[in-house]
Formats: sequence, C-alpha cells, structure tokens
Amino acid sequence: MVETTYKHNRTPLIAGNWKMNLDHLQAIAFVQKLAWSLKDAGHSSSDVEAAIFPPFTDLRSVQTLVAADKLQLAYGAQDVSQHDSGAFTGEVSGAFLAQLDCTYVIIGHSERRTLHAESDEVVAAKTASAIKHGIVPIICVGETAEDLDKHGPSAVPVAQLKAALAGVTSASDIVVAYEPVWAIGSGQAATPEQAEAVCAALRAVLDETLGSDVASKTRILYGGSVKSTNIGGFMKQPNVDGALVGGASLDLAEFASIIRFQKHAF
Repeated sequence: MVETTYKHNRTPLIAGNWKMNLDHLQAIAFVQKLAWSLKDAGHSSSDVEAAIFPPFTDLRSVQTLVAADKLQLAYGAQDVSQHDSGAFTGEVSGAFLAQLDCTYVIIGHSERRTLHAESDEVVAAKTASAIKHGIVPIICVGETAEDLDKHGPSAVPVAQLKAALAGVTSASDIVVAYEPVWAIGSGQAATPEQAEAVCAALRAVLDETLGSDVASKTRILYGGSVKSTNIGGFMKQPNVDGALVGGASLDLAEFASIIRFQKHAF
C-alpha cells in the first residue's frame, strides 16, 4: 500500500462538470465571474487547482478568454473519441481538443457508461487517445446501488480502473475520479469514510499497475453530490485529492466556495 503521507505533494483539484448546460455566451459570463470571484478572494491555483468542463461548443470561447485574460483556470472536455479522425459523425478527436489547449478530458463518466453503453474497453481506448494527444484523462469509475449490494464497496471501481489502465504507462499523467453512481444527483453523498476506503483501494491499483511513484503523485477525486458544506470532510481523507463536481459547479457562489474549501472547511 502506498504511503498517504505523499498527499502534500498532490495539489488538490476541484473539477466542475457542466454536463449539457450553458451555451458559449453563458460560458463566457460564468468564467469571467468565477475568475473575478476567485481573484478578489486572493485564491491561488498553486493551493487548489480549479478546472471547468463545458460542452464542446463552449471550448473555443473559453480558450480565448482564459488565454487573453491569463485566468488561473484550467479547462477540459467532457468526452473524447477513441479515433483520431475519419467517418465518425458526432465524435470529437483528441487532436481537436489539443488544438483548443484542453488540459483535461473526462473519460468514462457514469452517464457515458449508462446512457451511451460505453464499455471498459471503450474507456481504455479513449484514455489511450487522450494520453496520445497530450491531454490528461480524468478516468471515472464507480458503482451503482445494485453493484454495491452485490459486490461490495470497491470491487466494481477497482475492476473498471484496472481495465482503463490497459494502455497507460508509468510516464502517463492521469487523474482518477471515484463517482458512486448511487450518490450522483441524489443529494446524498457518500460519507468521507466510504469515499476514503474506495480511493485507497484505487491507489493500491495504481501502485500495483504503474508503481509507487505514479500512485503517490496521481490525484484521486471524489464525485457525487459534492457541496461546500461537505467538501471539507472529503478533503481531510488521506487518499482524496479533490472533487468532480456536477450540479454545484453551475452555481457560481457555491462552486467558488468549494474551490476555496481550505479557507472555511478546516
């Protein structure tokens, strides 16, 4: 098992997944207000990295704004194709995302797995594609309530991560996000202890698969009904390095408060 004392070497990451919300004009207004809010509060990205994940149609506008105003915000896409180019109507290549300077891309989100029937093999292929194009994949894993009852708290996420790492090497930069499907959008988050147990098991997978150096530096996020009132409890856990935030990331004040958890949660 990897020593959790390395946590101080991992900059917390708070990632806001907008899902299918906000057009490009709304995105511009939101990003400006979020950046101003964080700047006015004296926030530094070296303390906590903040990232947003808008719809594809917003990314060029976000790129232009972040670059022009030198904003301390990272951004990425909500999905990527496993293919580089070709006759794949509706898909978006990692090469295109790289040209938009995306730092991250979410891969294998529970909604992609359930609504679009993405298999572990597809998630692995998309992970490899992101890495190929220099984009950091945020690999999502998690279990349903049925999985939890049938297999226990970490069996499904562990198996999903092992499958996703098929094309990953120790030189790859990745992020892992544990999102219990039973908690997403329910208003009922996992307990910090539940999140820690699964995140510790996921770090053990990284250790076994990619080595202790990768395991000690890789950030593992929790996602599922994250709020400003519960983020502190998660961040106290030794193997939780941030959060993948859904609905709360669309509320400017709430999301800014989650990002600034160090100022009010401890």
